[in-house]
Amino acid sequence: AVTLSKTKKKGREHKESIVTAVRKASEEFRELYVFSFENMRNGKFKALRDELKSSTRFFLGSNKVLQIAIGKGPSDEVKEGIHKASEFLCGNTGMLFTNLPNEEVARIFTDFEELDFARTGSTATETVELNEGPLEQFTHEMEPFLRKQGMPVRLNRGVVELVGDYTVCREGEAISPEASRILRLLGVKMAPFRMSVLCRWSPNGFKVLKAPESQKVLQ
Repeated sequence: AVTLSKTKKKGREHKESIVTAVRKASEEFRELYVFSFENMRNGKFKALRDELKSSTRFFLGSNKVLQIAIGKGPSDEVKEGIHKASEFLCGNTGMLFTNLPNEEVARIFTDFEELDFARTGSTATETVELNEGPLEQFTHEMEPFLRKQGMPVRLNRGVVELVGDYTVCREGEAISPEASRILRLLGVKMAPFRMSVLCRWSPNGFKVLKAPESQKVLQ
């Protein structure tokens, strides 16, 4: 059996290892970026991280731990002025330490966007409607499954048929578990995994590139 004290110790050790790794990265790399993300896909993010591992170091996890690692104020910051970046670590955010030129970092974040299938609870970016009639993209074996998802279907001479028009999802509304499954079957992707740079710290100073939360570009 695992005791609560052992669990707490493991949790503390994990946090301490992150703090140590962040502080080591602050010595190895010249600049720090804080970035936001939406529709995170771990596999795609890992591929990007592996591609850039020779020149960068990404950190994702507890924002509070990352804030502690770089410092929340002038008195505990690991580098002069770096504590200003901690204010941007809120919500879906992460950190990137790098020696790459600013233009290269900007290009990486601007160019990176992967469209994936929407998950339950995410917001539909478009309305998807199916018209009454045969659904020849589905085999007859799928008819019971489609019916379980709430679709008004029947088999007509071995062909799956909609007995009435059906709206899978509406733009701006949350996607239901059933709609998520149907969209995947239809091959409709509407969840862009993308990242945006919020701020940059370097020994030369600190620069805000986007406002946190609102994502509104600052001039």
